[in-house]
Amino acid sequence: MVSQQSHSSGCSSRSRGSLSQVRCYHNEIAPLRSVKHNGPAMGKRFYGCAYWPVFRELQMLVFEKDTTIAQFEMEELLENKVKELKEKKAVLQDQVEELSIENNETHLAMCTARADKRVLAALALSWVFFALVMMLY
Repeated sequence: MVSQQSHSSGCSSRSRGSLSQVRCYHNEIAPLRSVKHNGPAMGKRFYGCAYWPVFRELQMLVFEKDTTIAQFEMEELLENKVKELKEKKAVLQDQVEELSIENNETHLAMCTARADKRVLAALALSWVFFALVMMLY
């Protein structure tokens, strides 16, 4: 049987006449509870805090709010990352455009150089042909 005095450090007992009342940290009457979890203490009785279910619900609400805040922070981080990546993309697109222009200019220069070589080769060949014709007459 459970004694009228508390065995936990969070309770105190006060006597009023013949009845002893166990109180929690909040100075409220501590209800008598039973352990409901499987294990060696299952079924044992103890005095608990009067606010325990409310306190547990508040803890869950705080946890849910913390989770929501973490999700918002993660979304903000992702938005910042997306913004940063878009800026990098714009810079890279500008660099690609510049390289494309340089590539086109280089290609044009190469084509012009080939054309110049062909003209020189044709001119040289015409001089050789002219020299041969002059030697034959």
